[in-house]
Amino acid sequence: MTQTATAQTHSFQTEVKQLLQLMIHSLYSNKEVFLRELISNGSDACDRLRFAALTDAGLMEDGETLGLKVSVDKNEKTVTISDNGIGMTSDEVVENIGTIARSGTRQFMEALSGDAANDANLIGQFGVGFYSAFLVAHRVELTTRHASAGAEGGVRWISDGEGEYTIESITREERGTTITLYLRDEDKEFAEDFRLRGIISRYSDHISLPIEMPSEDKEKKGDWEPVNNGSALWSRPKNEVSEEDYHRFYQSLSYDTETPLATLHNRVEGNLEYTSLFFIPKKAPFDLWDREQRHGINLYVRRIFIMDDAKYLMPSYLRFVRGVVDAADLPLNVSREFLQNNKDIDRIRSASVKKILSELSRLAEKEPDTYAAFWKEFGKVLKEGVVEDHDNRTVLADLMRFNSTRSDDTDQTESLAAYFKRMPMKQKAIYYITADSHNAASTSPHLEIFRKNDVEVLLLSDPVDEWLVSSLNEYKDKPLKSVAKGALDLEDLTSPEDKKANEEKEKDLAGLTEKMQSLLGERVKSVRVSQRLTDSPACLVADETDLGGNLERILQAMGQDAPDAKPIMEINPDHPLIRQLNPEHAQLEDWSRVLFDQAALSEGAPLPEPAAYVQRVNDLLTKAALTAH
Repeated sequence: MTQTATAQTHSFQTEVKQLLQLMIHSLYSNKEVFLRELISNGSDACDRLRFAALTDAGLMEDGETLGLKVSVDKNEKTVTISDNGIGMTSDEVVENIGTIARSGTRQFMEALSGDAANDANLIGQFGVGFYSAFLVAHRVELTTRHASAGAEGGVRWISDGEGEYTIESITREERGTTITLYLRDEDKEFAEDFRLRGIISRYSDHISLPIEMPSEDKEKKGDWEPVNNGSALWSRPKNEVSEEDYHRFYQSLSYDTETPLATLHNRVEGNLEYTSLFFIPKKAPFDLWDREQRHGINLYVRRIFIMDDAKYLMPSYLRFVRGVVDAADLPLNVSREFLQNNKDIDRIRSASVKKILSELSRLAEKEPDTYAAFWKEFGKVLKEGVVEDHDNRTVLADLMRFNSTRSDDTDQTESLAAYFKRMPMKQKAIYYITADSHNAASTSPHLEIFRKNDVEVLLLSDPVDEWLVSSLNEYKDKPLKSVAKGALDLEDLTSPEDKKANEEKEKDLAGLTEKMQSLLGERVKSVRVSQRLTDSPACLVADETDLGGNLERILQAMGQDAPDAKPIMEINPDHPLIRQLNPEHAQLEDWSRVLFDQAALSEGAPLPEPAAYVQRVNDLLTKAALTAH
């Protein structure tokens, strides 16, 4: 330490030097957080004064409004932030600007991930928020006076962030703190009035204290005007917020010109205190299916903006929800790693999800037309929840909507509850079929026995449906059963007489199925007599433990490897074509391959050798025509 008549020069400790070098040379991303940090510090100083004045009224001057002022000088390339809070004594300057940084620096450095954008969000969490000034400034000057000190008790602190700082006593008439940042050339954009107004609007709009800047009105030159609202809409009682207020706020969050479908404003008090304000949109955002899309929840701590895209506050399947969560008990500038591993965040998330699902359930029950419109926009996304959210799977199951054989409508309108209510007492399972389109599902030959017996089948044609039914194994104790997988137990559809007749047909055609299986070779796992078909000659089914053909095709389209499972071919013993075949038929191999290819085509599978299929069909048609003559 060196000393002059008026100033003392101190060297930063090694860890603080490392921190400053990081600020100056490494954290290029999201530099604008410096203003958030310095405003947050000023707001805290005002809050401390307000608290201290409860026991020492002399600290607060009569009628004075606490607040902050922000100004720029384009010519000098400076930004100045002032507050009239409690201020600091000389010892407190050394302690707060030195000790806070020293105590938090080691943890801060250990927490860095190398991702500049995320690392910038750590600033302040470990007590190093003041030094974010060096993200944009080559020199920082701080002047301050504690509320209890006289004018002679002022202090000036100056540093270029390169290793030393100076501190000296000054005369300062007003209490509080003023910080002046001398911007680097590459950061002179922050000397623009409109730039700072935008940052304040984004990060500090809802700080309850007024944040003022010089008026832009030429007629009011020299006047100051507030640039923040100063009142968090979500912190106000619900009965004081109009629908118009909610809609304006929603539009500022979402840039959606329409009003939201639903607004959920909730305050939780107790061991964990927070406020949430959520909006469910009417229309899906354009980036709903963008893998890099941002989530819609903004996180605040005590009305100070912390981050948008707070994905740990809302699961991916509710990514269309917009809103804010304002927590009273979290530290400022929490990192994304903190959000990922924090029990309070988990509790907030769990309660928020339940609140939203409860509202959707209410809409589904009380406003079915409104819910139908919601489902049309967001149903495919909500289906992801059945896969991802085990805790809420029962609630989500009731929110699901599907097509079914009950209707020709292509809109998904049928619920599992309605299907369950319509089931005959003897029906053992909820039946479904998956396909790559509604038309492919509704025209599948697998439905023939069910249509004949007037048994409803759910038609699932969204890609996510494959994962949905693998996660939702049953509903109200009824298993979900694919009509295109395994050997169907059709006792609920088949009379004892029909069952006995089917057994006889299996015996009669045992030789034919065995020969066809041999001729098809590696194409099939087996060939057997079908109980599903009434009109078509053949179909392909997956074994009970294998992936279905539709899921295999989805995985292949995604570039993923699918298990090489062979289908089972089933033949219709009552079809005229099958009745014409026998193990000794001269063209049995051609017919077996044609039947296999046709069955594959009927479920939307591409043929590996389409030219060979066409040639084989042409040969069979030619021979049939010649025989007819």
